[in-house]
This record gives sequence, structure tokens and C-alpha cells, in this order.
Amino acid sequence: MSQDEIGSIVILLLILIASAHLFGYLFAKLRQPRVIGEILAGLLLGPTLLGRFAPTISAKIFSGSNISIRHTQDIILGFVYWLGLLLLMFVSGTETRRLFGKDDRRQVAWLAAIGTGLPFIVALLLIPFFSVQHLMGSANQRSALILVIGIAVAVTSIPVISRIFHDLRILHTRFARLVLSVAVLEDIALWAVLAIATALAKSSVLPKAEIFRHIAVTLIYFGVGLTLAPALLKRLHQSRWNILAAASPIGYLVAVLFAFCAVAALLDVNLVFAAFLAGYGVSGERELFAGSLESLSRFSFAIFIPVYFLLVGYRLDLWKNFSITTLIIMLLAACAIKLLSVGLGARMAGFRGLDIVNLAVATNARGGPGIVLASVAYDAGIINASGYTTLVLLAVLTSQAAGAWLDYVLCKGWPLLAGEALPSERSSGVDVHAAI
Repeated sequence: MSQDEIGSIVILLLILIASAHLFGYLFAKLRQPRVIGEILAGLLLGPTLLGRFAPTISAKIFSGSNISIRHTQDIILGFVYWLGLLLLMFVSGTETRRLFGKDDRRQVAWLAAIGTGLPFIVALLLIPFFSVQHLMGSANQRSALILVIGIAVAVTSIPVISRIFHDLRILHTRFARLVLSVAVLEDIALWAVLAIATALAKSSVLPKAEIFRHIAVTLIYFGVGLTLAPALLKRLHQSRWNILAAASPIGYLVAVLFAFCAVAALLDVNLVFAAFLAGYGVSGERELFAGSLESLSRFSFAIFIPVYFLLVGYRLDLWKNFSITTLIIMLLAACAIKLLSVGLGARMAGFRGLDIVNLAVATNARGGPGIVLASVAYDAGIINASGYTTLVLLAVLTSQAAGAWLDYVLCKGWPLLAGEALPSERSSGVDVHAAI
């Protein structure tokens, strides 16, 4: 790699990091989720604004005239994007050490079963009555398209809602554990459905054996990550020959993250789950790694995670094949179905009043999985560019609404769940949007 290539990458990263923090700060001042500001920064730097109105400047920043440098930048940015996502999931896993606790299992079961299953089924039943041909991709597979839209209606974001919880400093609460537990269960089921949709797009004959194998491996990996892996990691933490943990605890934590991801890659399991389970695996030893986890979290939220969300916005082009009518219809229908379904599930789980509203709005945030869903479906030819933009904006807008509502509830001094005390930062007047 030449000095020119290194220099261009350093300048580009400087622009991305500074822009992400600037817009995140501005949105925090407006009492909006910081993450939405970071995504907006990507929109402004990408083809939606800078690339359209100042293409010369855009080419100069992103080295559009030099193919070699641009190729190198694409590789580096792709790595930064994924590393930011994996670190976000790892940190989220370490903060949810009582995920699926005995006291929460009944409520999680009701919320996941009704709040995920019902909107997915309702979407599948209603979609055939509407014209979705204008969203169909090159694969021309209507069944796959219906499945993807059903997933988009039902999915809940782990990465974005985790970031919102982090910014609001409520990631340690029971409310956050409930929402994240439901989101994890939702994503397992919905990723399996996405595997079927992509298989349908590739072939008219569904390769059942391969799909069932992938689903089984994913479930086994997840089960081992929740049960056996934490116990094995505990022994590894305390082992005398674990020189890395003693010499560099932060390096050891990153090594655990990479090890989980390496195994997941070999098994063709989604790396997002791997990172989350790696964090969950070390969460039982938070006291042992408290300082190291705090340092790793601060560094991640200072560099990689903001750039990840900025790159999400950068990849959008709102000038191409975008329909405001389609977005409004999709947004209203998806939110209505999801909110009513989760509300019913919360009611069945024993929640009442404001608890139901808070749970419904939080699980309506589609964020990261909604964006990943759009990318996978677009690459597979299930949806076209218009469908891709619609699904990404659906994910962003529902996440923004969730963050704004939760911030409003906390500012009013209302509990997220009845009987759960307000976070001490709120009650002591600390700015919950303070940068980390």
C-alpha cells in the first residue's frame, strides 16, 4: 500500500469520524437519538447530497478518479463498517448478562410469539391484496418478495435499539433486557425465513436440505453460545496459562470476539449473532474485566460504531427510484401492525398502561436488521432499488421514533416499566446524550 493510499484513507476516516460526531452531537442537542444524526451525516456525504450537488468535491474526498485508491478505500471502509457492527453487538452482549433470566421468560415468550409471529402472519395475508410489483427485483420472485416484506414488518433491531439504549443509559435495565431478548429471538426466526426467501430467488426448486441444515446449525450455535460457552469461557478466564488475559485484558476480549466470529463464519452463521454471544459469554465476569470492558466500549463508541452508522446512510441514494407514496403506505401499515401485535403480546404477558406503549414502540425500531434485510434482498434480486430505499428508510424512521419516545418518557420522569426505578443518571440530571 503506497503512501498516497494511506494518506487518502486517513483523510477520509478523519472526515467520516468528525462528521459522525458533529451530527450526532447536534441531534443530541435536539433531544433526538444520536445514531440518527450519524446516519444523516452519511446521507449528506453520500450520493444523496454531496455526490449529486458537488460531484467534484465528492470525487476528491472519495478518490473517484483513482481506481486503485478507491478500491483500497472500499476494502478499508467495508472492514470498518463490519468491525463497528461487531463491536456494537459485543458491547450490547456484555451489558445484558441476565438476558432470558427466569423472571423474564414468560414475558419474553409472549412478546416474541405474539409481537413477532402475528405481524409476520398478518403481513403475509395482506400483501397479496396490494400491488407490490413496483418493488420486485430482477429475480422476479413474488413469493420471496412477500416473505421479505413480512420480515420487514415484523423485525426488531438489535444494533440500533442497543445504541439507543446505550445513549439513554438504560442498557442495564430490565426493560432493555426484555426488548433485546425479544429482538434476539425474532432475528433467529426471521433470518431463517430470509434464508428461504433468498433460496427461492435463486432457484425455482427450494433446496430444503440445505436450508434446514443452515437453520439447525444456527440454532445449535445460538444454544451453545447461551448455555455452554459462558461456562467454558469462565474456566478460560481463570486459567493460569491464559497469559493473554493477564497481559492484555482488552486484547483478550477482542480475541474472544474474533474467535466467536471465526467459528460462526466457518459454520455460515450470521456474525451479528456471534458478536452478541461473545459479549454475553464474558458478561458473567464483568467484575473481572470491568475496566477493560469500559475502555473497549469507550473506544468503540468513539471511532468504529459512529462510522458504522454513518456508512449506513452513505450507501443510500434517495434520488434514484424512490417513491414517497410507497414509503408512507409501508410506514403506516408496518407500524400499525407491529404496534398492535406487540401491544397484544404485552397485554397477554401481564403488562398494563404505559408499559405496553413503551415495549411496543421500542420493539418497533427496525434499525440494523431492517437495513441488512434490505441489502441482502437487493443483492439477491428480490427487491429493486426503490424497494431497497423504502426498507432502509422504514428502518431509520421507526428507530428515530423509538428513541424520541423513550427519551420523552424518561424526561417526564415516568418509569419504563412499572416498579422499575429511573436510571440514576436521569434522576441526577446527567445528560444522557453525553458522548462516550
